[in-house]
Amino acid sequence: MESSRATPGSRRGDRRRARTRRRVLLHVCLATAAVVGATAVGAGYVKAHAGDGGAVSSAGSPARSSTSSAPAGGEASVEPVTEPVVDRNALLDTAMRAVTVPSGAEVSAAVLDLDSGDSAVHGDGAFDTASIVKVDILAALLLRAQDAGRRLTAAEKAYAVKMIENSDNASASALWEVIGEAAGLDAANARFGLTGTEGGAEGLWGLTQTTAADQLVLLRQVFGDESELSEASRSYLRDLMGSVEADQRWGVSAAADGSGPALKNGWLARSSTGLWDVNSIGRVTAGGTRYLVAVLSRGTVSQAAGIALVEAAAKAAVGSFARGGSSASASAAP
Repeated sequence: MESSRATPGSRRGDRRRARTRRRVLLHVCLATAAVVGATAVGAGYVKAHAGDGGAVSSAGSPARSSTSSAPAGGEASVEPVTEPVVDRNALLDTAMRAVTVPSGAEVSAAVLDLDSGDSAVHGDGAFDTASIVKVDILAALLLRAQDAGRRLTAAEKAYAVKMIENSDNASASALWEVIGEAAGLDAANARFGLTGTEGGAEGLWGLTQTTAADQLVLLRQVFGDESELSEASRSYLRDLMGSVEADQRWGVSAAADGSGPALKNGWLARSSTGLWDVNSIGRVTAGGTRYLVAVLSRGTVSQAAGIALVEAAAKAAVGSFARGGSSASASAAP
């Protein structure tokens, strides 16, 4: 039978076993503390970032589609919405097809919404300017005076008033010479940005060739904010165009439903054919929106027929914008 009294060897074995058990317990406690600490830190990280609106992702998680919905409580992914671009040229072409054009006649029209910058052009042919070139002549004169650092002389102002308000041809001829005739007009137009206009040869300013798109560019120099002309020059020209005599307030003004159109008309019977050139350019207000409008025509049998054609085209041009709504960007820029 075993004795209850421990020997020295047994006591040493008991002490070794006790130390081993203590080391194991210590390792278990340390490992447990590490796991608990890591869990607490991870939970704090997730909570902090969730509170900031940040997203916690896992390398093993599938990427979220940009078109998928976010889970409840999260932010939904919003795709940018692209506004449809309105085809202004197509709308204008459609509107112009409803205009009755007399047999043998031609018409071209251009319109620009001053508020949005949208524009459209119907027809790209060149037409005789007749008296609408008088706006171009005065713009060239004002630019010339600006370059020289001077104001218009008393004589030039008198010619300018009669040329625009009364469409006086003798005054136009006098100022045509001052600007250097066709060469001077072409030089000014190059700075204004006109690319399809050529001054009339042999002193015939009324036979200057232009396009409806170019007349829109010229009108922007007068009525727009970005111009080679100073604000004082633009204001002077606008005031004269807003003061044409009563019997010349036809043309693009037919498209206005507000007061204060500013315009210049031109009419010319060609001696070679007896047919008429009838044109009208200017600014009108319709539906609370300001428009620049240019309508050129040729080939009508009378001035009255030309005026009727120009007015119908002006109404169609402005109407195409009113019916077409607004556009995110201009579909055509002259």
